Amino acid sequence: MNVLLADRIAPTPWRNGGGETRELFVHPQGADTHWCVRLSLADIRQDGPFSAFPGVTRHFAVLEGAGVVLTLNGRDHTLTPDSDPLTFDGALAPACRLINGPTRDLNLMLQGDAQGALLRAEPEQAWHDPHPWRALFVSEPGVLLHASGEALPLAARSLVTDLPSGPWRWLPSATGPAYWVAVAAPSLQSRWGGSR
Repeated sequence: MNVLLADRIAPTPWRNGGGETRELFVHPQGADTHWCVRLSLADIRQDGPFSAFPGVTRHFAVLEGAGVVLTLNGRDHTLTPDSDPLTFDGALAPACRLINGPTRDLNLMLQGDAQGALLRAEPEQAWHDPHPWRALFVSEPGVLLHASGEALPLAARSLVTDLPSGPWRWLPSATGPAYWVAVAAPSLQSRWGGSR
């Protein structure tokens, strides 16, 4: 397993000045546009459209702030830190309106042979997933507990990747959201020479 602290990653400002992004994980590493998996944090500071990503499936969740309204094909989707993630076609580039000030959001983007999901981590509920690559992002500190008894303390805004088979339980010390990440992609599995 590998643990990364989002606060130690320098943000990249958007060209339009509407926010900034911290890239948490990308595979293959160093890929500019030909990645298959990309996980990032976005700080949205003003209303505006999302960038278009043709051929990409996007999973979007609000971590902090009052939330956003995304307009997709003429339909509004209201998302707050209490909402489940929204999955949509990255080519649609939805309009984004802030509900009441800036938000911090988690984005999972998959393209090519990659398939997967972004799933809300319910406190203390056992989680196991058949996808070969698994991760957890937490907005608050707590302890990640494996069925074997192994316990991993995590700071706020941590990403832990390459989780072995579960079940796992997330024991938070506060009420902020956390998300399991589950991905299947042949190129990602080759990191270990197969699934785990």
